[in-house]
Formats: sequence, structure tokens, C-alpha cells
Amino acid sequence: MAAERLNSGETRFSKIVELVRESKYAIHDLSRIKAERAGEYFRLMPLELGLDVGCSCFGSGEQLSKRCLILEKEPYRYQVALSDLSNSDIAAHYDEPVRVVTAVRHWLVNDVGIDLPGPSALFDLFMQFMADNYDYLLEHGFNKDDIPGLPVPELIKYMREWVAAKIS
Repeated sequence: MAAERLNSGETRFSKIVELVRESKYAIHDLSRIKAERAGEYFRLMPLELGLDVGCSCFGSGEQLSKRCLILEKEPYRYQVALSDLSNSDIAAHYDEPVRVVTAVRHWLVNDVGIDLPGPSALFDLFMQFMADNYDYLLEHGFNKDDIPGLPVPELIKYMREWVAAKIS
């Protein structure tokens, strides 16, 4: 998300710190922390996770009640690189999108207190949005190569508009 703010005078780390500081909820997926090939570096997402955990331990005000969900591809795989997270409740999704949606949905219902439909219904709605949004973007001057690079704030705007249209 930090890369979506295009102020070149602001460091990415300061953007990440601000996002972490202001967020009451955080979802961290550690499934991509492993390099795929020899000589390749892995993406160190645990930095943001560490900041979130630090906020809940050392922050003030609402930061002390920060809620985090940690996802991983397989149970216990994260312990090789992040043994300090042993005894943490981490949701495994086995690299299956429906399981990701299920884990996030269950966390939002049980830990955050949001009332949501079942995981299959949510996944179906997401797939419907993606198809509808793809068609909408093509109709509004985007081509198939532009769509994957759509800035996150713009995607969120389209999601909000789509949800509002579905609800009314």
C-alpha cells in the first residue's frame, strides 16, 4: 500500500510506519517470504508485521488494541525464519484463494465482530466484482495490460462504487 502514494519526497518506510500507526487492523501473509530460486532474495514482509506487533506492545491509545491476522501457506512453515512467532495462531491457506477468503472472513467475524456471509458467497462476490470491473475498465479506456497496474486507491474506489450499486 505504501507504494501507492506517489509522493517521491516521502520515504517508503515512513509511509509504512504511518499506515501501521493509523491502522486498527492488519493482515499479514507470510507465504511469499521464501525465495523460489537459488540466488533470489525473498520479500521481507515480517518488517510490517514486527511494526504491528510493536504497536500492540509499546504503542499508546488504540494501538494497544491493534488486531492482527497472520496467514501462511502451510502450518508451521514460518517457524524456520520466524521462530519468535511460535505459539502464535497463524492461519494456513495452502495457496488456495478460497482458503485465504475463509481465513480472513472467519477472523473478521470472530475477532473484529463484522457480520459477513459465508466464505463461498464472499469469494463468488469477489469474482463477480473482478469480472464486472474488468469489463468496466475496458469500456473506459483501459486495455488488458493497463488493468493489472491499476493503483490500489483507484481499485478501492471502484470496489466501493460496485458494492454501493449492489446494495441499493
